[in-house]
Amino acid sequence: MSTSSRRSASTGSTGRRPVPVAVSTPEISLGDFLKWAGIAATGGHAKLLVQGGRVLVNGAVERRRGRPLRAGDRVEHGGREYRVVAG
Repeated sequence: MSTSSRRSASTGSTGRRPVPVAVSTPEISLGDFLKWAGIAATGGHAKLLVQGGRVLVNGAVERRRGRPLRAGDRVEHGGREYRVVAG
């Protein structure tokens, strides 16, 4: 495995460590997570981001705003990666 492959595997596709975002419930919807993490200003903004295909969950485009997220899930938007952690 090359150095760049190891970097991508360990720190995500952005080359940086994921930003941990603590949630106090066992599950949170993608739309709520986007607002909680400060990625989206409002629910309407979250809807536009998700429906526009601009959000990835665990490396795949996710178009369901209500998709449940749990600890360990990764969310990517705008070149940044966020990790859901239990808080």
